[in-house]
Amino acid sequence: MDIVDLARFQFAMTTVFHFFFVPFSIGTAFVVAILETFYVRTKNEAYKKLAKFWGNIFLLSFAVGVVTGLIQEFQFGMNWSDYSRFMGDIFGAPLALEALLSFFIESTFIGLWMFTWDRVKKGTHLFFMWMVCFGTLTSALWILAANSFMQHPVGYAIKGGRAEMVDFFALLKNPQLWFEYGHVILAALTMGGVVLAGLTAFQMLKKDTTKEAKGLYKKSMRLGLWMAMIFSVGTILVGDFQMKYLVTEQPMKFAATEAIYETTGDPAPWTAVGIADTKNHTVKYKVDIPVLLSLLSYNKPSGSVKGMDEINAEMKEKYGTTIDGTKMDYIPPVNTLFWNFRVMAGFGAWIILVSFVGLLMTRKKKETLYKRRWMLWALALTTFVPFIANTAGWFITEFGRYPWTVYGLFTIQQSVSPNVSVTSLLISNIVYFTLFTTLAIVMIGLVKRQLQNDPTQMQGHGYADKILDPFDKGAF
Repeated sequence: MDIVDLARFQFAMTTVFHFFFVPFSIGTAFVVAILETFYVRTKNEAYKKLAKFWGNIFLLSFAVGVVTGLIQEFQFGMNWSDYSRFMGDIFGAPLALEALLSFFIESTFIGLWMFTWDRVKKGTHLFFMWMVCFGTLTSALWILAANSFMQHPVGYAIKGGRAEMVDFFALLKNPQLWFEYGHVILAALTMGGVVLAGLTAFQMLKKDTTKEAKGLYKKSMRLGLWMAMIFSVGTILVGDFQMKYLVTEQPMKFAATEAIYETTGDPAPWTAVGIADTKNHTVKYKVDIPVLLSLLSYNKPSGSVKGMDEINAEMKEKYGTTIDGTKMDYIPPVNTLFWNFRVMAGFGAWIILVSFVGLLMTRKKKETLYKRRWMLWALALTTFVPFIANTAGWFITEFGRYPWTVYGLFTIQQSVSPNVSVTSLLISNIVYFTLFTTLAIVMIGLVKRQLQNDPTQMQGHGYADKILDPFDKGAF
């Protein structure tokens, strides 16, 4: 173990755990906003109860997401101080907007939404929830603007060994940002639908679920399935556009996700499965589908794809064979990218299949889903699929940039804090891992506890009950 490996592990650990809750919060906020919109439009109290019931799940995800986000910021200063010095001027503006604008909107309107049920007009209360959604969406925008610069630097000048911003709007016009943002947001909304349908399936599997509660859960199920179906298709379409963009903008990342060492022939076959031999630069046990990679890359049955060996040689000529005394090899971890891409795409296809079948089985004329426990179990277990798929996608984004932290400008070796010791990193890794494990246990326990409640009894203000009720009862 060395400092770089431990720092990278800590970054991966904090990022992955935080990213469990970012799309979770965005997706569930949207779910609650839709349910409350149905309530305001239809005056149907069932949707109000569902908005309160699932709103508590959203509040839990938001709270844990805030804690994990703070930890992630701490480790930047602890382990990546040279990176922070190099990127501080670029990161400063979007992260300030995220904290001072988006997070302020989120936290303010979450409070208003929690504490004003039946205290303001229905439309006003609904506005609070949609503002929470707006805050979550713009928060993701500013964070991804910073990340997109790391993938495709724009609007900067190097001065005094630092990257300084010269055009803020170039960050917002960065094409990498909009491909990345669209893919992340649609995946988050997909997660909202899948979690809604999946947790509902768990509830429907309980033998003690009342008839009235089942009526409410059926409404949740249909909404969740429709969201999962629509947004998963959108996620795959935007992901396809993003991969085509990488063919020219980050050809090394694209070649690694397809395990292409040697430049392909024309047309290019797509490798469905295989194991990369990273030492000999070959792929073993592979199964190729002729022509398909050309279709996926160029929307036509022709065209070759440049291989990693050729790209590596070009990058060595452009950036050098050594940087700050470190011998450079620009090929990222191939098996990691190759298999994470297939996990992400495969689970995306699974969500489409399950949601489509679920919609067919919940039609009014043929409502058979709730009598088929095997399908309920399939939906219930699919609850965990978006967490895996989103993590795989984030691995592709971050590992594909190797060996850079800022593509073409700053390497991982240059980014690590110079005065951090192996001992301090080991201790902080253990502390963070323990904290994350504890948070995970608490989160699961609280969600499980919330799911034990009966949505038909959601007459109060959710988690605000214990705070507001003493005042309502005249205790003070």
